[in-house]
Amino acid sequence: MDDETHHPAEPVADHVTCVRCGTTWASDVPPATWLCSVEDGRRQYVCEDCARDHIRAIESRLDSEWW
Repeated sequence: MDDETHHPAEPVADHVTCVRCGTTWASDVPPATWLCSVEDGRRQYVCEDCARDHIRAIESRLDSEWW
């Protein structure tokens, strides 16, 4: 089989939003203190404050639905 897998291009945005609290960052590149995870094929960002609040669940690799 010669089929190539083509992944969809990342959406271009002018800001990044925390999936937990809705905090936005006015750039398409989040600060180094934010976390990034891929769930259901989508990148999701978590701000520094939410990451601190849920660090045990994140390190335990619990689904974000649980925290």
